[in-house]
Amino acid sequence: MEEQGKEAEPLIWYLHPLRVRYQETDQMGVVFHGNYATWFEIGRTELVRHLGISYKEIEAGGLLLPVVDLSCKFMSPAKYDDTVLVCTAVEQFSPVRLSFRSEVRRVPEEAWQARRFEGATPPGELLVQGGTKHVWVNAEFRPSRLDKAMPDHYAALRQAVREEGSR
Repeated sequence: MEEQGKEAEPLIWYLHPLRVRYQETDQMGVVFHGNYATWFEIGRTELVRHLGISYKEIEAGGLLLPVVDLSCKFMSPAKYDDTVLVCTAVEQFSPVRLSFRSEVRRVPEEAWQARRFEGATPPGELLVQGGTKHVWVNAEFRPSRLDKAMPDHYAALRQAVREEGSR
C-alpha cells in the first residue's frame, strides 16, 4: 500500500468495469463489505485473462493459486447502481509467489472504455484499496515453481511486471 507522504510508484493497472447490483447492497444501500473480496477476485481473473492465460488452463496444468493474505481498506462506500472500475495490478511476482494490488474506484460510465492504465493512480474516486497475496501450489497443496511447471505462463506473467518491482 501507499505510505503517507510517499509518492506511489507507477504500475500497469488492468481495469474491469462493474455496475453495482441491488443484491450486492445491504439495508443501508451500500455495497456489503464481503463483496469487495469477490470483486478483487474478478479483477485478478480478468487481468490474467487479459494476458492470454486462464485460471482454468493453470489448474489443468496441475497448479493452484490460493489466497494466503487479503487486505482491504474502506475509504468511501459504493452504492446501488454506481459505476465502478475494479483496478488490479501485479505488485510482486516470483516463481513461487504472486501479489496483486486492488482498488475499486467510482467513475462515470464513459470511463468504462479504458481497460489498461499506466501510472500510480487509476481514474476515478478511490472507494476501497487492498490486495491479495498468493502462493503457487500443486494438487497436494505443496509449494510449486511456476517457471518449472509452466514456463510459458511464467514468461507471460513476468512480462506484465516491472523489473524493479518484481523482487
